[in-house]
Amino acid sequence: MIEVKKITSQQDIKKFVKFPFSLYKKSPFWVPPLINDEIETLDSEKNPVFKNADADYYLAYRDGKAVGRIAIIINHVEINETGKKKVRFGWLDMIDDLDVTQALLAKAYEKGAELGLEYIEGPVGFGNMEKAGVLTDGFDKMNTMITWYHHPYYAQHFEKLGFEKQATWIEFSLSIPPSIKEKVAKFSGIVKQRYSLSVIEFKNKKEILPYVDKMFELLNKTYNSLQTFVPIQQYQIDYYKEKYFSFIQPDYITCIKDKNDELVAFSIVMPSFSKALKKANGSLFPFGWYHLWQAQRKNDKAAFYLIGIDPEYQGKGVTAIIFEEMQNLFNSKGIDTVETNPELIENTAVQLLWKDYKPVQHKERSTFKKYL
Repeated sequence: MIEVKKITSQQDIKKFVKFPFSLYKKSPFWVPPLINDEIETLDSEKNPVFKNADADYYLAYRDGKAVGRIAIIINHVEINETGKKKVRFGWLDMIDDLDVTQALLAKAYEKGAELGLEYIEGPVGFGNMEKAGVLTDGFDKMNTMITWYHHPYYAQHFEKLGFEKQATWIEFSLSIPPSIKEKVAKFSGIVKQRYSLSVIEFKNKKEILPYVDKMFELLNKTYNSLQTFVPIQQYQIDYYKEKYFSFIQPDYITCIKDKNDELVAFSIVMPSFSKALKKANGSLFPFGWYHLWQAQRKNDKAAFYLIGIDPEYQGKGVTAIIFEEMQNLFNSKGIDTVETNPELIENTAVQLLWKDYKPVQHKERSTFKKYL
């Protein structure tokens, strides 16, 4: 018999966070999150997203042993401002047993019925800046710091339970040439001159802070027409700023301004932390911090996290400036491979950016939807 328990105590929240550590203990591809980071994300007292969201957490048990988990999320901004009458579910992990999956998802059905909502969708986080989608291809590749890894049976369970795919993201591996292509450098110079644009040089992290809010403004402008978009609130921006600031390196950020010193484009790349997080196994202590520090110092792989371009400058070649800066960075750091962040499959404009870097689609993930 499967028993699904709602959890609230700190002890049970820790069990919730640590469940996939046992499920994926033998997987060479699953990259564990930092346990304390996960606990904080789920804590309504610490994560400001709970100003506009509610969440319930459940663990499934069979014979006293945990066999699955799920978070049921209501994002009130999404429902009230974008009109999407949905229940979100995320942090879904379970053994390969359809009955367990069905029992966990039943909690999402119950919440939807209780609130008079129309459908459930997941796996997703609280908003569009968080991890989303169950892996459907690329099971032999490690996930990045901002994505989930899943066994193949997750998607199979959704299909058997009558779910349909909603949003699909694809990810690419890019090969970085040993030197910048002449045409990229030349075109970058032309674009800078034509539109009076320049690259902002950051000497330290402190100099980045005044631009962070402007970056999020650009993200809202860049992606507000995509199906998964939910407006990012200022208190969430402040939270992300604090949470991820320690991972940011000034030379991995490219910001472009116009003649009035207004930000018109930016990109954020980071050294790949996948192997380091694997070694850390969920904790910064005693040696996890060292593995992350080493990944920042010496790495032949990077991960592309965010890119934002003011709609007024889209299609005008601004990406050539970004690529010139990135290419110079990668070559100076000895980086020969870059992974893109998940991109919605219909977002062909972004996918075209990678055409000169021998892109290989190596992962795919989707959210699944079911009407109530």
